[in-house]
Amino acid sequence: MSTGSGIPKVKTLEDCLDDFANADPEVIRRALAAGGNDICEYTGSIKEQLKTTHLDAVRDCIENADKLCDLHQQINDCDQVFEKLEQMLIGFQSELGSLSTDMSRLQEQSVSISLELENRQKVRGELSQFVDDIVVSQQMIKAILEADTGDRAFLEQLHELQHKLQFLRAQEFKEARAVGDVQGTLDALKVKALEKIREWTLQKIYQFRKPLANYQVPQMQMLKNRFFYEFLLANERNVAKEIQEEYVDTISKMYFSYFKTYTSRLFKLMMSDCATKEDLLGAEDTVKSSGLGFFSSKPQVRNRATVFSLGHRQTLVTDDLLAPIIIPHAAQEGGHKFQFESLFRSINFALVDHASHEYLFLTDFFLLSGQSAIDLHNKVLARSLTQLTREWDDRISTNFDAISLYVCICLCDKLQSLLKQRNVPPLTVYWDAISNQLWVRFDQLMAMHNESVRVLDVKKLQPPVDTRPHYIIRRYAELTCAFLVVTESCGKQVSKKMEAILESSEDAIEQLLLRFSSQLSAPRDKLIVLINNYDLILTIIDERVAHDNRVHQIIHELMQKSIGEFVDVSLSPHFGPLISFVNECEPLVNQQATNLLVRYNVRLTSVIGSFSANWKRSIDAINGEIVKSFTNFKNGTNILQSAFTQLVNYYQRFSKIAQHDAFRDCPARQEMVNVHVIIVELKKYKPVF
Repeated sequence: MSTGSGIPKVKTLEDCLDDFANADPEVIRRALAAGGNDICEYTGSIKEQLKTTHLDAVRDCIENADKLCDLHQQINDCDQVFEKLEQMLIGFQSELGSLSTDMSRLQEQSVSISLELENRQKVRGELSQFVDDIVVSQQMIKAILEADTGDRAFLEQLHELQHKLQFLRAQEFKEARAVGDVQGTLDALKVKALEKIREWTLQKIYQFRKPLANYQVPQMQMLKNRFFYEFLLANERNVAKEIQEEYVDTISKMYFSYFKTYTSRLFKLMMSDCATKEDLLGAEDTVKSSGLGFFSSKPQVRNRATVFSLGHRQTLVTDDLLAPIIIPHAAQEGGHKFQFESLFRSINFALVDHASHEYLFLTDFFLLSGQSAIDLHNKVLARSLTQLTREWDDRISTNFDAISLYVCICLCDKLQSLLKQRNVPPLTVYWDAISNQLWVRFDQLMAMHNESVRVLDVKKLQPPVDTRPHYIIRRYAELTCAFLVVTESCGKQVSKKMEAILESSEDAIEQLLLRFSSQLSAPRDKLIVLINNYDLILTIIDERVAHDNRVHQIIHELMQKSIGEFVDVSLSPHFGPLISFVNECEPLVNQQATNLLVRYNVRLTSVIGSFSANWKRSIDAINGEIVKSFTNFKNGTNILQSAFTQLVNYYQRFSKIAQHDAFRDCPARQEMVNVHVIIVELKKYKPVF
């Protein structure tokens, strides 16, 4: 290499290494392959090759000089063509610039035209709709003036007329000039439509007044054309009010007449053999004979089964609550008779159905809701409810059937709940009035029952009191069971009231049983009559009442107390010395009074000897006495087992006392019967059922 001054530049080691790194790998490979040859020789050969190659290249250029000239000429021609092409492209670029400007201008024009078109279409649509809304067609005029009110065409055009009237009112505030062109025509059509609607609606309402007419038929026709009232309400409120008042007046009179007639005809089907003021708990079954002849001595016995027993009357508040109402003429033809509560359910269920249907009609046809619908509904039914309340007051005040009254109380609760389930006004005032009448009468009647029991002279009863269950107690058990069965289907509020009444009756019966027992001289018989009657009450209640209740608990506790006393009374004649010994010595043992216990050695010997000699015979005697004393064999065997259990308990306590140190020198202890022997013997009397 040489510098700019012509002086050769000496290569450094770094420069040589750089040249070596950039050299052709093949050249380097051949140089290295030379091995031990002198590098100068290898360099000379390389130079010679380069020289030869240069000469070959010069020779080739000379030989191809013509071709190179042609190539040079072609290159010049291409340069000219490219120059023209460049000029053309420059021209195109200039033209494209002006075209872009034109496109932007056209785009702006297109947006402006589209906006104008859209605005014109909006104006056209609104104007077209305005024309459609305000123009009165010949079809509408013909339908309103000539078509029958009940026709479909009239109703359709009435909807269209209402739309135009509303549109016209809206345009009046905007001072639209076209309003004046159609105002007179639309007003004339409105007056004509109001006239036809009023006449048609009143005609349907007057159909309710026809005897034996099914009022639901015209109601359904009115509901199909409920828009009539909406049109009246929107355009002539005075006419709408007239229609509503006429409907309320007509339908309220119709309901009043219906329920008055239905109630009157239905109560003609009431059973003649109903309870009277003589049918009380404390009344005797036998009455003076009449109609059997002057010399007849056979007493009349009144069948009071329907007064004190429930039968299947509880189904009225369960399965038969929603049963169809009683049809008077059909029942009369079939010779059917009904109890008071069946008539009560039928009448009030009819009221519930009519009230439900009427409320739905009022809210649907008269477009009411909330308190306004409730007020109109009450107005429609006011006369009927007043008449029914008065009717029930008369009927309930002469009812002496406590079960019937209580079933009716539960029916009131059930039917009111049914109205609430149907989302209908529950007629709370009516149900409260009827329930109050029923409760007052029920309280009076139960007080009469209890008083008849309290004033009963047990000394004059025929037949006289004995240890068997008494028919008055059976009446009480049947009546109480009836109340409990019905209560299972009633609400909590009714059940709570009933519980207090039942406890009052139970107290009267408890006092009566004590008076029964006082008529017997033997203490044992006094307890037997109590146990037999308590057992009768529990047996009757357990047969039909599934849930535990307060009355059952009280009677059960009294019975268990009497059984405990009876067991002691039954054991005393046979094991009196042993029981007395236990009762006297057990406190001394607990007090560690050994000195006092020593005095009982002789008595202990006597008790052991007496028990060992007689215990088997005494057990057999107790078995015979107890089993024969009770009318309920199962109850007797249970009491027998209680007596034997008490005997074993006494004997175990006796054995424990005998093991005390105070009696260690008593030889009679060796003769004591083993308690297990006694238990084995007692098992022979255990029932197999």
